[in-house]
Amino acid sequence: MKKQLKTRKIVDGVEILDRRYIRNDSEMKKMVDEEFEKLQIGQQIFDLRKEANLTQDELADMVGTTGSVISRLESAEYDGHSLKILERIAVALGKKVAITIVDREDKLQAV
Repeated sequence: MKKQLKTRKIVDGVEILDRRYIRNDSEMKKMVDEEFEKLQIGQQIFDLRKEANLTQDELADMVGTTGSVISRLESAEYDGHSLKILERIAVALGKKVAITIVDREDKLQAV
């Protein structure tokens, strides 16, 4: 009698994409990791703004910029985040910026 191996059906879209396109391609993995880092910054700004019940324009007024700048900062495609603007946003929301430098090989953590 042959022993049948049980295979797990993959239903997680991220895992499927990882297996098909990223796992064995170091350049693609690097690009995905960099994009994920940008996404985390924008998402954190968005979450903090929503938590404070502010519109983009209201936060912009507090920071001394425009609503379109806040919109860009919250965008996953934006890669021009500067420490100066992040600090201004943090101060306006009663927060502080904390930066940690980690090995690129470490798994990225959700913010």
